[in-house]
Amino acid sequence: MEVLNKMLDRYTIVTDADLFNATREIMQEITLAGLYRGGFFNKAAFYGGTCLRIFYGLDRFSEDLDFSLLQSDCDFKLEPYFNSVISEFASLGIEVEILQKQKSRITNIESAFLKQTKTVYSLNFQSQKNIKIKFEVDINPPQGFDVENKLLLQPFSFYVNCFSLSDLYAGKMHALLFRAWKSRVKGRDWFDFEWYVRNNVELNLSHFAERAFQSNHLSEATISRNDFIKLLKTKIETVDFKNAAAEVQVFIKKPSDIELWSKDYFLQLTEMIRFKS
Repeated sequence: MEVLNKMLDRYTIVTDADLFNATREIMQEITLAGLYRGGFFNKAAFYGGTCLRIFYGLDRFSEDLDFSLLQSDCDFKLEPYFNSVISEFASLGIEVEILQKQKSRITNIESAFLKQTKTVYSLNFQSQKNIKIKFEVDINPPQGFDVENKLLLQPFSFYVNCFSLSDLYAGKMHALLFRAWKSRVKGRDWFDFEWYVRNNVELNLSHFAERAFQSNHLSEATISRNDFIKLLKTKIETVDFKNAAAEVQVFIKKPSDIELWSKDYFLQLTEMIRFKS
């Protein structure tokens, strides 16, 4: 349990929410370790908000683990990697199970859910409800992305294939613009967009276009910078940023980080977007 206690020591735990977020993130990192041991990253790369959080310093917590195959493989299955993940948790005294999500229709996504089956009493998680982590793999990804080998030091030292920041940015903007949440708004998308702008990350517009073309949101795999900005500004005009701020609240430490949110604020951010040459 020494490794687990060291992992928990990285966090400032004040509230139950702090403990829950820290515990979930530790479990995410152990899952990555198990996937590494199983050879998963020979075929896949990590992307999405949790990747941005763990490897690039995003200052909010995240829920799911999102992966993309490096090359399309419609026959890819997640099940062969389950045992290595379960074994990694077991070596640290945590009992988990992984359930494959059964598809009701053919999609490009392979999904599974990992959850605790017993409370980790030695880590003082008695008050925690059992944590469930969804992980998904895009088995037919749009191409045009770069990956980087990023080092994680706990629960041991290992490397994870991760999307580059410019391509993570492209994926986030695709989700922000086209996510099918009906009347709901995912404030985390807007928080991440703000983070990319603040950190002067360059957006890979060509990879965004590949994603939008594959999802049938563009008629061809290309878009100009001006058309992208127009698309984003149109989206901003439809968003209730009060609801967006409420959605992201439980994932951040400082409410002051989102107190300026408004349509005008995000419209001004669009003028600060940097594009990859």
